[in-house]
Amino acid sequence: MQRPDSGPNSAPELPTQYVPAEVEVPLYERWVERGYFEADAKSEKPPYTVVIPPPNVTGSLHLGHAFEHTLIDALTRRKRMQGFETLWQPGMDHAGIATQNVVERELAKEGKSRHDLGREAFIERVWKWKAESGGQIAGQMRRLGDGVAWSRDRFTMDEGLSRAVQTIFKKLYDDELIYRAERIINWCPRCLTAISDIEVDYQDDDGELVSLKYGEGDESLVVATTRAETMLGDTAVAVHPDDERYAHLIGKRIKLPLTDRTIPVVADAHVDPEFGTGAVKVTPAHDPNDFAIGQRHGLESIEVLDERGVITVHGPFQGLDRFEARSAIVAALRAEGRIVAEKRPYTHSVGHCSRCKTTLEPRLSLQWWVKVEPLAKAAGDAVRDGRVDIHPADLSQRYFDWVDNLNDWCISRQLWWGHRIPVWHGPNGETVCVGPDEQPPTGEGWTQDPDVLDTWFSSGLWPFSTLGWPEKTPDLEKFYPNSVLVTGYDLLFFWIARMMMFGLYAMDGQVPFRTIALHGMVRDEHGKKMSKSFGNVVNPLDWMDTYGSDAVRFTLAKGANPGTDVPIGEDWVQASRNFANKIWNATRFALMNGATVEGELPPAEKLSATDRWILSRLNTVVAEADAYYEDYQFAKLADALYHFAWDEVFDWYVELSKTTFFAGGEQAAVSGRVLGEVLDVTLRLLHPIVPFVTETLWTTLTGGESLVIADWPKDSGFRDTAAESEIENLQQAITEVRRFRSDQGLQPGQKVPARMDLSGTKLVAHEAAIRQLLRLQPEGEAFQVTATLPIAGATVALDLSGTIDVTAERKRLTKDLGAAEKEIAHANAKLSNEAFLAKAPDNVVDKIRGRLSKAETDVTRLTAQLDSLPEA
Repeated sequence: MQRPDSGPNSAPELPTQYVPAEVEVPLYERWVERGYFEADAKSEKPPYTVVIPPPNVTGSLHLGHAFEHTLIDALTRRKRMQGFETLWQPGMDHAGIATQNVVERELAKEGKSRHDLGREAFIERVWKWKAESGGQIAGQMRRLGDGVAWSRDRFTMDEGLSRAVQTIFKKLYDDELIYRAERIINWCPRCLTAISDIEVDYQDDDGELVSLKYGEGDESLVVATTRAETMLGDTAVAVHPDDERYAHLIGKRIKLPLTDRTIPVVADAHVDPEFGTGAVKVTPAHDPNDFAIGQRHGLESIEVLDERGVITVHGPFQGLDRFEARSAIVAALRAEGRIVAEKRPYTHSVGHCSRCKTTLEPRLSLQWWVKVEPLAKAAGDAVRDGRVDIHPADLSQRYFDWVDNLNDWCISRQLWWGHRIPVWHGPNGETVCVGPDEQPPTGEGWTQDPDVLDTWFSSGLWPFSTLGWPEKTPDLEKFYPNSVLVTGYDLLFFWIARMMMFGLYAMDGQVPFRTIALHGMVRDEHGKKMSKSFGNVVNPLDWMDTYGSDAVRFTLAKGANPGTDVPIGEDWVQASRNFANKIWNATRFALMNGATVEGELPPAEKLSATDRWILSRLNTVVAEADAYYEDYQFAKLADALYHFAWDEVFDWYVELSKTTFFAGGEQAAVSGRVLGEVLDVTLRLLHPIVPFVTETLWTTLTGGESLVIADWPKDSGFRDTAAESEIENLQQAITEVRRFRSDQGLQPGQKVPARMDLSGTKLVAHEAAIRQLLRLQPEGEAFQVTATLPIAGATVALDLSGTIDVTAERKRLTKDLGAAEKEIAHANAKLSNEAFLAKAPDNVVDKIRGRLSKAETDVTRLTAQLDSLPEA
């Protein structure tokens, strides 16, 4: 085992209680002041790099952040202890739409809009808001214990990152991978901007399906629509070229109702003749599928809705909101006899803005786009050829499904807050893209493009822009590529794919990270999504205030199975607080009873079987912890450490060693040294997950400077299977007697006279511990055997004559035995019934088999208990 990093404390003392509120904040500030979390590019240590998924500057720490940060902090703390030059890169995202919305709401309270201020003044106002509010989440990260390199804190709109954004835009533009084109985009009438496909939230809304008659007589057909208001922009009706019902109409023009226009009937193979009437209205300016049909047939695109969703065409509907216009147009069509059928409510999937929840409008718009095909192929190949591992592996297919089918990415946003597109437009239609070291064109008529870039454009550069790219910095050389990305599976599309595409493109084929470790979402204790509307959202700071940060962290880690959602409830946090208290109390007891890290461990021949058992188990747990960390199995890691610390160290080793400690002498000193070793290593193993309580205990135990910079434990290879077998037998024996005592209704502290015959077994060396743990006192002159228990090849005879009512106990056991036998008969009857087995579901049959097995075990146990009782 690794030795402490400083000399031992000669007089370790701990308060009687652990009070997290008194420890956590000053301890964290001490870590930061001493620079433990900083990273040096000049170091010769191997690098380990993780970037924080940058939280929005508008936000605050929620349970999802706390969960993710706990996992990253555990990984980086361990790697730091293992001797890596560890960089956990902090920072925040400028969150274009969300931040602009926040500041616009503040302006609205003053009766102003951003247009009242103008672009420059509005941006100044946003920077002022960021300065006042942006530090909130950093303070919450400190409360959680995040070991980030604060001196490197970055913001996606700081000077260096802005330079990176302008550089890669220019590079993509020059490589003809960025272009400007008019296409159908998702438009938010509330945020007044385009948003990308991945920022659309689809939900089932109740609407209406209206069937409309176009044309007259034999030259008429029926189309169905959920958006009657867009019919004013129809420029064709499309049918399948092989649909005989409409063969006579293809190429003809028919009257468009409510207008003075006629529109053609076109044949298009993408129309499904089996769906509805087999005829579809074509509105190229307001539907992506219709736009494609329009492109194939050279149709005109007529916009009938403005940026706020208001009807713009002349006529009685001009100026109406889109939903008002829908009702008015249906009424007008009904008056003309054009309504063939109406279905209300008609539930269908409708896209909503993920920021403000407004119903989106497909809208023809001139926007900037990234040609993603070559970038996406490179991103897919990097995972396929093993340069990047996705963990868990079964989520790789979800990644491939996305990157293999990516459409070109709309990157322009009609906002003021964000990275402004570095393109200038000239008076005669000229277009000039300007890099960070180039002067924009000047002169009359030259203006910069008014749009800003999608937030995901800048955050897609995060793994390398934070390290100084486009400059070839020492940081970039040392810490890129990142070792691992830890993030939610929901960001596979938003963020991960963007980072993969940009990293491979900008860094000459170097991947941005070697592993993508995906976790699930935090849910409430019933598995329900946390939502303000559900009333189940939890502020993690409230739990930290009540139970301590370690308790919140341990609870989150204990639920972190790769790629799956994490249920969490306050009872579980309370249980983790109890674990922290257990660690504290047990360590305090150990320190009071001779636990020490002074000197080397005694040789094996001087160790008791109990000492050799716990050291053997300790090394096994060190190996297990390493394996779980490397596989990102945080739940299994936390569970293994929990049961080792609580069950094996505190409940068994400490208890079994009490007689040795109380007796004093050489063996007590040996066990004190062993216990010091076990606590030293156990606290190191626990530290990355529960850093505060372990730091306090470890520095008291060892006198070392800090666990943050202590060595990570190594498996020494020591194993003693004989000692493990011996102590397992001892545990089974003690557990069996404890179960018998409980079955007889004896209180845990109630003493019982006992005669023990341990001869011929290895239990003989543990008689003192057995008697102490089981409250078995020596037999007296009037000792009367009332129960004899066979345990691990030995026997324990008990005198229960003065402790239980034998008649009442025999009556109770007989009643329970009868019930168990009745359950066996009932289960056997079911399982022998062929008709029942043929019809019953497998889970029902399995349940009955389980009941049978339990009943059979109960019969064996109850019969033995009855046999052990004296006759009444």
